Amino acid sequence: MATPVPTAVREDPWEMALRQFNRAADHLPLKRGIRDFLAYPHRELTVNFPVKMDDGSVRIFTGYRVHHSTVLGPTKGGIRYAPQVDLNEVRALAMWMTWKCALMHLPYGGAKGGVAVDPTALSRTELEHLTRRYATEISVVMGPQSDIPAPDVGTNEQIMAWIMDTYSMHRGHSVPAVVTGKPVSIGGSAGRREATGRGVMIVTREAAKARGLALDRAPVVVQGFGNVGSVAAYLLADQGCRIVGVGDIYGAVYNAKGIDPRKVGVDWKQYRETTREDSVKAARADILLDEIARREGIEPLEAEVQAEVARLAERLKKSPEALRRQMEKEGDLGALRARIREEKTLDLVKANARLDLA
Repeated sequence: MATPVPTAVREDPWEMALRQFNRAADHLPLKRGIRDFLAYPHRELTVNFPVKMDDGSVRIFTGYRVHHSTVLGPTKGGIRYAPQVDLNEVRALAMWMTWKCALMHLPYGGAKGGVAVDPTALSRTELEHLTRRYATEISVVMGPQSDIPAPDVGTNEQIMAWIMDTYSMHRGHSVPAVVTGKPVSIGGSAGRREATGRGVMIVTREAAKARGLALDRAPVVVQGFGNVGSVAAYLLADQGCRIVGVGDIYGAVYNAKGIDPRKVGVDWKQYRETTREDSVKAARADILLDEIARREGIEPLEAEVQAEVARLAERLKKSPEALRRQMEKEGDLGALRARIREEKTLDLVKANARLDLA
């Protein structure tokens, strides 16, 4: 019998983190109690909270905040907004934050938080309402001396500003130290917003050096033009690279002579063409920064859902963002996810059947 085709189900992040921990712990002289203590989160909080939407309705969202370790000091870790966020994902991310802080000798423990939501489907007002209510719910475990959130997937410096303001309102005075990644104008650190994209640029530069690839005029395609991809494109252009293509799940721009990523980034929605991002990914280039699969922490199913929404929006002459909000409110987005999931499952069953017959 032939080997079945593997499913596209995402591996449980917590199981992955535990497996990594046990592999490393096997090489360390840890007493059993210490090993168990380091393997599991110190504190977990799950909150279900209401948010008033623009149409007057009230929706219930689920959020999490996990402190993995408080041994080295206050916990530190980002807050993400993404549809697939669950407790196991947040647990794993909190554990990884503990390791990162310890490896860099920072006096912090690891934490992580998140809300199961697609932030692109919310208006700015709805996003603020959600953020302020979530911040209030987790404020019982948050504080400059206990737990300090930061931006992550689907969040940014504006989200951090709302969290800081909400926390400060309850304390009766401004508490800028309660979050990092906030705007510079209210105490944030210069360069924080660009830090991840800068890291991508540095890794790309060093990888090119190791392979003997000169960056001067090297053609680069950036697939995923969000916060990370756009900053990486700017900085690679500063290194002498020629950005020939940029794209996201809604469209792409390509020019073999080169694109000014800063000019395009001023109004990306105006510049992009309604073509699938795969077209720019296939363009001739020495360097491809593939940020789409990781861009918003989107798993394969969610990426297909967004691509289908984009195609529907093109046919209906609507913006993808507006159509997604409409489908979310009318319940059609859930039906679309279910249909795509069913089609993917059926394809896998058929593939396995063909292998069995072979």
